[in-house]
Order: sequence, then structure tokens, then C-alpha cells
Amino acid sequence: MGEQRVHLPQSKEDLRRFIRALLDDVRALEYMLEHDWFEKDVSRIGAEQEMVLVKLPDHKPAMVAQKALTEMADYTWLESELAQFNLEITLTPQLFSGTCLSNLEKETLERMNVIRAHLQSDEVAPLLTGILPTLRKFDLSLENLTPKERYKTLMQAINEQLLGSEYQLRITGIDELLIKHDSPMLEACNTSFQVHLQVSAEEFVKMYNIAQLLAAPVMAISANSPLVFGRRLWHETRIAMFQQSIDTRSSHKHLRERAPRVDFGNSWLEKSILEIYRDDITRFRVLMSSDVEEASLAKIENGEVPKLRALQVHNSTVYRWNRPCYGISENGKPHLRIENRVLPAGPTITDEVANAAFWLGLMVGFSSKYEDITQHLLFAEARDNFFKAARYGIDSTFSWLGDTKVNAINLVMEELLPIAAEGLSSKGVAQDDIDKYLDIISRRTQKHMNGARWMLRGYTKLIKDVSKDEALTILTATTLQNQLKEVPIHEWPSPEVQDLSDYKPMTLTVGECMTTDLFTVRKEDIIELVGQMMDWRRLKYMPVEDEKAKLVGLVTSRQILRELLKDDGEGKKATTVEEVMIHNPVTTTPETSIKKAMAMIKKTKIGALPVVNEQKELIGMITETDFLRITARLLERLEARNM
Repeated sequence: MGEQRVHLPQSKEDLRRFIRALLDDVRALEYMLEHDWFEKDVSRIGAEQEMVLVKLPDHKPAMVAQKALTEMADYTWLESELAQFNLEITLTPQLFSGTCLSNLEKETLERMNVIRAHLQSDEVAPLLTGILPTLRKFDLSLENLTPKERYKTLMQAINEQLLGSEYQLRITGIDELLIKHDSPMLEACNTSFQVHLQVSAEEFVKMYNIAQLLAAPVMAISANSPLVFGRRLWHETRIAMFQQSIDTRSSHKHLRERAPRVDFGNSWLEKSILEIYRDDITRFRVLMSSDVEEASLAKIENGEVPKLRALQVHNSTVYRWNRPCYGISENGKPHLRIENRVLPAGPTITDEVANAAFWLGLMVGFSSKYEDITQHLLFAEARDNFFKAARYGIDSTFSWLGDTKVNAINLVMEELLPIAAEGLSSKGVAQDDIDKYLDIISRRTQKHMNGARWMLRGYTKLIKDVSKDEALTILTATTLQNQLKEVPIHEWPSPEVQDLSDYKPMTLTVGECMTTDLFTVRKEDIIELVGQMMDWRRLKYMPVEDEKAKLVGLVTSRQILRELLKDDGEGKKATTVEEVMIHNPVTTTPETSIKKAMAMIKKTKIGALPVVNEQKELIGMITETDFLRITARLLERLEARNM
């Protein structure tokens, strides 16, 4: 959770004052490192649980976070997130030993159950998933930003750094996502289970480099975010979504390099944590200021431990997947942590703690086994592994130690699980905990089944029989059902159509049901071409657009047939689309309800509605066939319910 008392720099002097405080914090940190102020000989773990809130029974995002926070104000462990459909739980830090892992699972479950009980009366449920399958693009408007000054300031500050006109997403997996957005709110798609490991200052460089090495295989086995807006993308699409959602860069003709604010990193650490902070200050302009009241260097002179507020504010606006963290322990001593931001939320709390156990055990195990991991793998290979894992998850093949190539399955089973077990055992973690959580990783690997594969396989099967929206709703509903049972993902059955007992398509919008894979023509095209296209693709309606993708007309199969059957005795002439098309056809928007769209089609008697945006660009089509499909599914469900 970031510093809440922030604002945009009010003046040049305000900005200079904050930058001076930021530089003083770096000097104070350097002094504390050089003079051995940091806590040592103790290791703690901690975590933060992010979640999405969904309405029941439609399982779409529920914008009730602020209401829930107000009503649950006594629970200091509950915090807001960027969007009003997100919440975050902070878990209690504890010593890395004994039953710390089962304690973490128990506390997370208890706090989730408190939230579940409170939200039940509003017919809302918290859900753990890397990216909510039923999330829609219009859910990510600034209207749904959590009304806190920190978030407003962050959105405004990022927007001011934008070099282009809009934010762009370009992600390719099985499907492809190419969209633009007018704000950084796309960041709110992502929810994670962030795990913290306290390390000594002397070992920070060594441990941070190990964390960078391990990010790829740990992500591969835990991936749980393959679907965005009904598109099958990366196994852990959070990685691409987060970077691109707040990427203020634009393409240029020159080859100048600019680093994104969300990144894996550019090199191994060599000397200290200061390299990260200095690099972030050097590369990224200050986005936000804060009313920093402490003088960190003065505190150092007085023998007091500073909070380094300015440094923490800036650190909260640069998003490394392994983030360095500074804090002060209850005994008053400063400490350093590595925050693992790679792990997604879900599929269950048990799965999340198993992922955490795997990472924590590997961190300790590798630190005992390798004094300097940078001597065994190039950083470029570690970075390449990271993005391979994000794309392909458990199906990845990595460049590994000793100049070898190994697939994720063999790497986890043959090398990493034994090292993780040794690492946990060396910290005195209870054997029952080690066996329980690492067995989950082992069985998940043996069955080749993590959250990403379960979703991809289930969704691909479902969309053969039902609409995309219904398939996404079934996936989300089934995820929630299994989550409540705390059944690990490798034991989940494949989602089936009958798993969703209550689906109400009449509450949907056009944007959730329209066809976006469009075949269009231009007004200068000849109707023989249009007729052939309609025949080949079995289409009754074809929109006409100009070179800017703006709708200019609509052609029906009846019009084409009537024109082709004409015989004027002089042979067929080259009739163009413009001569027969419907000019200025009735259109609709993605936000229009299905009920209203059906009434519009009935009134126009055409059987199709082109869907356009505010700029009159063609973005989809909805036809009478779509409505027949929706009606047929309703009848099937009614029949099944009455049997």
C-alpha cells in the first residue's frame, strides 16, 4: 500500500523541495547501509491479498468497494485499491519458521470469510483471480476510480507523462487484443497475491538476483490470467496488461530507448539496493509530491531511524516485478524486504500459499546453493525467461543454469521442488506445512494443470456451445464455487454449461453480445463481389465503411439478390454498393441494453444493427440471429430447470 498523503507538485518550488527530500532519503539510506543499522539474524514473511468484487448472479464487477470500506472501517487490515471493484487485505507479518505458511493460509481465509459475510446481503462476492474473465472495457472508466486523492493524483500524473494521444494494448496469444484506452485505468484489471520476504542488508544483492532468476519458473507454475475481454492471450497476461496500461511512451522513427515504469529490470544488481533506487530516480521523473515532514538526514544525525517518506512515494510509482521495500520493524530497527509481485491472485487461497511456499523455499534454497547466481546465467536470459513464462506459462522452455535448455515441467519436478523443500526445512518450517504446500505444486505439475490452462481449455470448449459472455460467466461462476470449497486447481473438474444455474442475458449490453469479427465492403465495390462474400460467409447483412472505418451504409442479402436478378435486356451492368445500400442506417452503441436493441430491430424491420462508437467508427454488429441464439439458450435453461 502506497503513501496516501500525496499530490501533484503545486509549483516548481514544491517539486524541488520534494526532490531534495528524495535525494536526502537516498543519502540517509546509504548512511544506514554503511553503518550497519539494519536488522539482521531474523527473517519474516508477509503478504497482501488483492481481490475483485462480483455481483451475483451475473458475476460482473460490483462497484461497491468504497461502501464496503466505510461499513467495515473497524477492520484496519482492509484497504482500497485503484478501482471500486477491488479490495486488498494486508496479512500479519510473521517469523519465517514453524507453521508460518499454514498460519498465512488460515488468516487469509478468515479475513476473506469476514468480507464474504459482510457482502452477502448486497449479493456481492469477493473473487480471487489474476484478471476477472467477465470484466468489460467500459468497467475501466475513470467513473469507477476509487475516490481517493492518491488515485486521482496518480491517474493525472501518469496522463501528464503520456507522449501519444492514448494508451494502447497490443497483446497476442491464441487470440489478439488491439485496443486503445483514454486513461491508465486498465491497470485495475490486475489482481495479485504479493509475498514479502525480509532479507539482511548484507545479502540483499544476492537475494534480489535470485528473486530475478526465480521469477520465470515460479510464474510458469502459478499462471492464472489468460483471458481479457473474451480474448485468449498470455498465460499470465497481467505482465503485459500492467506494463502497457500505464506505458506513456509512443513509437518514433528514431531508435531512442525509453524504459517503461513497469518492468523486470535491465541488469543484475552488483553492490547494494541503492542501485535500484538510483536507477529509478535517474530514469523516471517524479510523478507525485508529498508533504514530507521529516528531515531524514537530521534524524540520522540524532541517531533516529527515518521513515524515508519521499523515497517510498517515488518507489510506489515505479513498478518492478520484484520490488525492493524499506520498512521499520516493531523493535525500531530498519529492515529490507523483497516483494514478489509476480504471483496472481487465486485460484484458491491454498494454491496461493503453495505458490508462496514454493518461492520462499527456493529463495532460501538457492541462497545456500549458489553464492552468486549471476555467474551461472546471463541477465538477458533471465529476462527472456520471464517473458516466456508470462506468455506460455507451464508450457515454457527456459534457458537455465549451466547453459542448458529445460522445460518448466522437468525443471520444477526434477530440480526446483527438492531445493524448495531444503530451503523451507533449513528455516525450521513445520514438515507438515512443507509436505502440504509443495505436494500441491508437485501434483499441479504432474497433471500439467494450473489456473491458466484450466481457464484456456474450459473457455475454448465452452465457446463452441454458448456465447462468449455466457462462457466467461460460467468460468467465473465455477471459479467462485471451487474457491469456496478451497479445492486446489489441479483437482478442479472442467467447467460445463450446466455449472451456471442462473444466467440472465436480457440484462446484458450490446457490447457483450455483438460480433466483432466483421466482414465489410466499401461503397465503390461491385455487388457481384458482395454477393459472393455473403454467400461464402453465410451473411445476411454487410456493413459499408469508408477508409477510416466509419460506417456509411448497410447492405442486405435481399437487396443484393434483387439487384442481381434484374435483367434490362442489355446485360448486367457494374452496379456498385453505393447504388443499393441503405444510407444512414439505424445504429446502436456497445452500452445499449439487449432489450432496447431488440426493440430497435423490431421497429426497423431490417434484422441487423451496426454498432458504432462516439466517433461513428464501426466496432461490431448485432443481428436477429444473435437474438435467436440468446432466446434458444434461455429456453434450454428453462427446460433444464423444469426437468
